[in-house]
Amino acid sequence: MTDAHAQHDLHGKTVIITGGARGLGAAAAERAVAAGAHVLLTDVLEEEGRATAERLGERARFLVHDVTSEDGWQRAADYATETFGGIDGLVNNAGIATGQPLESVSVDFFRKVLDVNLTGVFIGMKTVIPAMRERGAGSIVNISSAAGLMGLALTGGYGASKWGVRGLTKIGAVELGTERIRVNSVHPGMTFTPMTEQAGIEPGAGKYPNTPMGRVGEAEEIAGAVVFLLSDAASYVTGAELAVDGGWTAGPTVRYVMGQ
Repeated sequence: MTDAHAQHDLHGKTVIITGGARGLGAAAAERAVAAGAHVLLTDVLEEEGRATAERLGERARFLVHDVTSEDGWQRAADYATETFGGIDGLVNNAGIATGQPLESVSVDFFRKVLDVNLTGVFIGMKTVIPAMRERGAGSIVNISSAAGLMGLALTGGYGASKWGVRGLTKIGAVELGTERIRVNSVHPGMTFTPMTEQAGIEPGAGKYPNTPMGRVGEAEEIAGAVVFLLSDAASYVTGAELAVDGGWTAGPTVRYVMGQ
């Protein structure tokens, strides 16, 4: 193992990853297992979740889990502790997206989005804190979004929930820092996943000129940031918001020709 890889070593650690059946969650699980972690993937997509865990091997398990349920969260925490001996990391990744103007989003759907994307994160944090305290340290990585760093049209409840995740992350960081429990948020830009593919998103260079890098991200690129924050390489990083968005939220793209 090289020094660079050793810095991201997760051997001896147990991580829960919600929304782990596919997309960003599955990519994060694969990276975490490769780094040596035991991983509990949870999701409401049972068939895909079990297939992902089976593909990742003996250090991965899957549990059907609704993140809006307090009982469901406690079952997940108990399962991780009983199976792997404790909880060292949590990746709050489960979420649902929106794509409508504010005025056309129903109140019921707005509430549903906040319940999954924000309340689910809150319950998860609340549930794992005692287990991490018992271990003497921990790392919580909350998946927010570029929509949690700027006002993004047509995101309605999604954008509001991701701003909420960003704020909740900072509250957790300042409350838990002295207990060596770190809390950080990752803010993906447009990323190619099964969910975004349904909205017409395509991978490849030059397809999205409004971003400085001119392309969408790949799930593995987001996963790399997640594993960094879970690892001891990020031991002095808490309350941070890490944009993994190809520069999208840095500012408007300016195209120019060198020498002019």
